[in-house]
Amino acid sequence: MNDKHKQLGKFISLVLRHNPGTIGIKLDANGWADVNELITGMNRNGRRIDKTTLIEIVETNDKQRYSFNEEQTKIRANQGHSVSVDVELAERIPPEILYHGTADRFLEVILQTGLQKQNRQHVHLSVDEKTAISVGKRHGRPKVLKIKAASMHQAGHKFYLSTNQVWLTDFVPAEYIEI
Repeated sequence: MNDKHKQLGKFISLVLRHNPGTIGIKLDANGWADVNELITGMNRNGRRIDKTTLIEIVETNDKQRYSFNEEQTKIRANQGHSVSVDVELAERIPPEILYHGTADRFLEVILQTGLQKQNRQHVHLSVDEKTAISVGKRHGRPKVLKIKAASMHQAGHKFYLSTNQVWLTDFVPAEYIEI
């Protein structure tokens, strides 16, 4: 993906996950935006894009952040919303262990209070340490937390798997976290 597409992708993420009003559009209850309204709103905002470019961004995004409906008339972010939407996630049984990347400066609080979703709808977890390290680097010196997901699930915590293979849960109590 070229730099221009990467920048457009980041802006699309802002719009579809956090602030659709930035370009004057609305998301439906399930997080879908009308593709034509998204394109028109982005162009009105000075972000030049057409449907071909949008399709390329969706298909080549390394994190597979977005999905189209079958007709490609609607688009949504797969997870990571701070706005209230229901992306229709099915509850799943997690693997034994999942990982969460964070910065070392947050460790003390996390080990006391657990992992909280903060301003998002869920806590994000990955199946591999490499992804967790990558996430942690965005916030400072990375630390990988090992989450006892199967034990959490057995204790009644719900887990969901997003379209782009990110594991989601509402909260991770401190007793299920190892460094």
